[in-house]
Amino acid sequence: MKNKRRLERGVGVVVLGMALGAALMLWFGLSLSDPDSLRRPKEGLVFGLWSVLYDTQAPSTRLILVAVAIALLLAAGVAGVERRIATRYRRSDDVRATPLAPKPVMARTAGVFHGEVTVTVLIPAHNEADRIAATIRSLLEQHDRPDRVIVVADNCTDGTEEIAERMGVEVLRSTDNVHKKAGALNQALKRLLPGLGENDCVMVMDADTVLDQGYLSVVRARMTSDRALMAVGGLFYGEEGGGLLGQLQRNEYTRYSREIRRRRGRLFVLTGTASVFRSGALREVAEQRGRALPGQRGDVYDTAALTEDNELTLALKSLGALMISPQECSVVTEVMPTWGALWAQRLRWQRGALENLGSYGLTPQTLRYWAQQLGIGYGVVALSSYFALIVVMSLALDHAVLFPFWFGVGAVFVVERIVSVWRGGWRARILGALLIPELVYATVLNVVYVRGVLDILTGKRAQWQHVVKAADGRVLVENGERR
Repeated sequence: MKNKRRLERGVGVVVLGMALGAALMLWFGLSLSDPDSLRRPKEGLVFGLWSVLYDTQAPSTRLILVAVAIALLLAAGVAGVERRIATRYRRSDDVRATPLAPKPVMARTAGVFHGEVTVTVLIPAHNEADRIAATIRSLLEQHDRPDRVIVVADNCTDGTEEIAERMGVEVLRSTDNVHKKAGALNQALKRLLPGLGENDCVMVMDADTVLDQGYLSVVRARMTSDRALMAVGGLFYGEEGGGLLGQLQRNEYTRYSREIRRRRGRLFVLTGTASVFRSGALREVAEQRGRALPGQRGDVYDTAALTEDNELTLALKSLGALMISPQECSVVTEVMPTWGALWAQRLRWQRGALENLGSYGLTPQTLRYWAQQLGIGYGVVALSSYFALIVVMSLALDHAVLFPFWFGVGAVFVVERIVSVWRGGWRARILGALLIPELVYATVLNVVYVRGVLDILTGKRAQWQHVVKAADGRVLVENGERR
């Protein structure tokens, strides 16, 4: 337990340290290879004071191929291990260790008709008067409407509850809740789950999200045809508006959805924007809390987690649950309107992801997530080093020098940026072609990552942030300490 607490506090440092070590090893390896073809570095002065050595020679073809091969092998290795782990858990019949794996679930439900698939929607809402109507309307206009819609009003001081009641949906008020979204949902689920059967599903949907009209039709069809399926997540896209910052976020979300489609629905996270769960899966999670899973027994959501959706995904995967994100299940969610709001959102996401990994440790189910964090850490080191070297060389050179090799590398990145957001429309493609704005955006996210690591290391108390719009149109970020 003591070692686990240390891991929870130092997980970001461990990942960043591993990434830095990998970068140094690669740099060291390249510096030792092919010495006969290397030219002597040149010497320059930065501000006339600092003497530096720089090299304008492009890497050899052999070194480029070696670097590409290493990257491909690493990616293939992670994908292969992930597939092997997923296959093992699909075939598991260990009822105690993996009670939500397909084999135990199929054995438990065999030979009994559990009724038609139903969907009850829970919408946790705290002061969402400016958006709740659009969210409810997208549910009522579904081709296959939900059986119940319940707005879980958590300490609302605006017109959220009144709007929901006027639109004809149920309102459930949280009671003495100090645990934000997770606490409000736990209260609602404790009332709801005991009365639900095997084919009764619960959808948890953010109050700033709009569903595609065919979303629930696909969910019912999938849940009906596959009794082993425990959860269905959505592919999320950014809403229109927000200027340049909004488009940067839409490009990011488009690339994420493209990656999930290429993975044939194998998801990373059951997004909080809109995900559907079998009631039995949620009951099993609540039962395993405090034993096989972090948290308090009886709670579906771990109230200590900053990112409750990511944590619930890890919980379900740890119990062997089968989950997918079909490309037909798409949602549109809000984009952060200001850089301050984006910073608050991403700091919570990044720190929450690191803390969740610290809580679960290194397990077969978390291996992929550790690899993702290693990739992020390596990206932080690589991009920071790239910018630093560009600045140092620019200050050290007496005159401008063109580097055809790096222009070629840049062209490859531009093509990738355009192709990966092609479905996002012409604005997304133009922004991808410009490259520089997205590099700046990536740099901001890297700074967020480093800040999250430092906050964990120094033991700074985490906060939830909630973005709301005031009546006069101003964007406000409400802060609250985790309890």
